[in-house]
Amino acid sequence: MHKTLDVITIGEAMAMFVATETGELSAVEHFIKRVAGAELNVATGLARLGLNVGWVSRVGDDSFGRFVLDSLKKEGIDSAGVTRDGRFATGFQLKSKVENGTDPIVEYFRKGSAASHLSVEDYHADYFASARHLHLSGVAAALSASSYALLDHAASTMNAQGKTISFDPNLRPVLWKSEAEMVEKLNHLAFQADWVLPGVKEGMILTGESTPEGIADFYLNKGVKAVVLKTGADGAWFKTAEGEQGAVAAVKVENVVDTVGAGDGFAVGVISALLEGKPLQQAVARGNRIGSLAIQVQGDSEGLPTRAELNE
Repeated sequence: MHKTLDVITIGEAMAMFVATETGELSAVEHFIKRVAGAELNVATGLARLGLNVGWVSRVGDDSFGRFVLDSLKKEGIDSAGVTRDGRFATGFQLKSKVENGTDPIVEYFRKGSAASHLSVEDYHADYFASARHLHLSGVAAALSASSYALLDHAASTMNAQGKTISFDPNLRPVLWKSEAEMVEKLNHLAFQADWVLPGVKEGMILTGESTPEGIADFYLNKGVKAVVLKTGADGAWFKTAEGEQGAVAAVKVENVVDTVGAGDGFAVGVISALLEGKPLQQAVARGNRIGSLAIQVQGDSEGLPTRAELNE
């Protein structure tokens, strides 16, 4: 019998080498090794807040794979759903250092990685049934057709079991054959979710709508319960199936260090608060707070707070 989990998420983790000096990646000589991956960032943030989190993936039987597994152990994330696949390597990435608040340059070495071979075979019914919530992102959906099939199967099965589902589109156009395929496939997943969390630009691409309300209504009309839009420097805007809506102001940050991981931090805040039964407006405010903490440090998950740090 598996222990009861609050959340399961599915995705790819990579070793990440973050430059310790600014400049062209080709010229940088020193890097810090970290783990990276949108879904793992969310799992890490939720685990630090005290939730029981399971992360489902594949890693290679290599030093990077062992590094990922060690990171899960350190963060208290359940790894029973992770397969060590000796046939394929664990991916890695290089990330530049920026000090002016712009997005860093990231180069990925992930093609054919172990995680891209995720499939419905990685759906272990008892394990998924032990969780009350499923969080999915468009990154894992884009890895391969077999990975997408796993997400779709997990969503439809857990939906039928009455579990809640959140979905962050996390668009990665370069990983898809075409924008049309990306839009169709990601919307199919979004329509199965209770809570959809796009950035406003992502929402425009996925729905063809040009306003937050238009984007929200596109999903609400398909049965989604709540849509929360990240609106950049303005903060966030939300609307529910009951018609409740509102804007939540951003938390002002003096020094933006690294924008990568802000959306994952936002997801951590919203999901954790909703699973605690907090009203949506409070959940969105927590999302803004954690997103603001994430961008004040270098690294994808270094700024995600513990429960004590959040309470401060």
